[in-house]
Amino acid sequence: MREPLVQPIQVGSLTIDTPVILAPMTGVTDLPFRKMVRRYGSGLNVTEMIASQAAIRETRQSVQKAAWDPIEEPVSMQLVGCSPQEMGEAAKLNEDRGAAIIDINMGCPVRKVVNGDAGSALMRDLDLAGSLIRATVDAVSVPVTLKMRMGWDLDSLNAPELAKIAEDLGCKLVTVHGRTRNQMYRGSADWAFIRRVKDAVSIPVIANGDICTVEDAEEALRQSGADGVMIGRGAYGRPWLLDQVMRYLTTGERRPDPSIDEQYALIVEHYQMMLAHYGKETGVNMARKHLGWYTKGLHGSAEFRNAVNQVPDAQDVLRMLDGFYAPWRSRAAA
Repeated sequence: MREPLVQPIQVGSLTIDTPVILAPMTGVTDLPFRKMVRRYGSGLNVTEMIASQAAIRETRQSVQKAAWDPIEEPVSMQLVGCSPQEMGEAAKLNEDRGAAIIDINMGCPVRKVVNGDAGSALMRDLDLAGSLIRATVDAVSVPVTLKMRMGWDLDSLNAPELAKIAEDLGCKLVTVHGRTRNQMYRGSADWAFIRRVKDAVSIPVIANGDICTVEDAEEALRQSGADGVMIGRGAYGRPWLLDQVMRYLTTGERRPDPSIDEQYALIVEHYQMMLAHYGKETGVNMARKHLGWYTKGLHGSAEFRNAVNQVPDAQDVLRMLDGFYAPWRSRAAA
């Protein structure tokens, strides 16, 4: 067995034994998906991004997003906003509900968020960013962490400066997505740039962006010098990926994907969990993207996705899933 490529990290009083972290992704990393990821293994789960105003008002959607299962603990709750007072209040509310970490989003590139002077827009206003961090840190006793991009654009790569501000104000960890806001998700993540953030601070730094395989995780760590990795889109349809990465980074073991039978059982369970979490009508709609990701690469998957996306009844969808996977499961059993 080789030497581990990652070591446990300290986030305030919490120890993350294997820093392979599930990224917060709106509309994806909800409670059902996070439970599936945790079943296989993850170093830490982060909730979907929750707007601080919505958290204070306790809207139905924000309460739903803030829900977690005890098997996930400790859980990091991600908040986004542009008002220091509201961020502090929302952080305190979520600490009181049991959040073990409060994560501040300064990386979301989506126009609706940026136009509200939140998310990655804060990388254009480091004074306001600092005020948000200070208010959040002052409001809670649990660790506060920060997720950011490299900068607003290639002419303002100020992530090292923001990371240092965050550390000085009491943040215990920073995660850097290796793209600028203006890149959105185009091009490739620049893992090497993250080393500049690592060199700027003494708190743990996590590398994020384009980590879709165990080899990606190893290379991201090599180029960035980061203390761990955060996996987002690479886990689409593969809730077992974080476990594979954890095992590879700690032991060198390459764990295969689950069998077709196990994948089918997982998909059915995930689907039923989504129906229970959202209600049947919303659950059917929310689950469609997951069905597409799970089935991608199997023969006939494009035709299956096109057909199942038109079906409004949950039981009909389950029957279609059974029919689609039947030949694959029979082949595996033969």
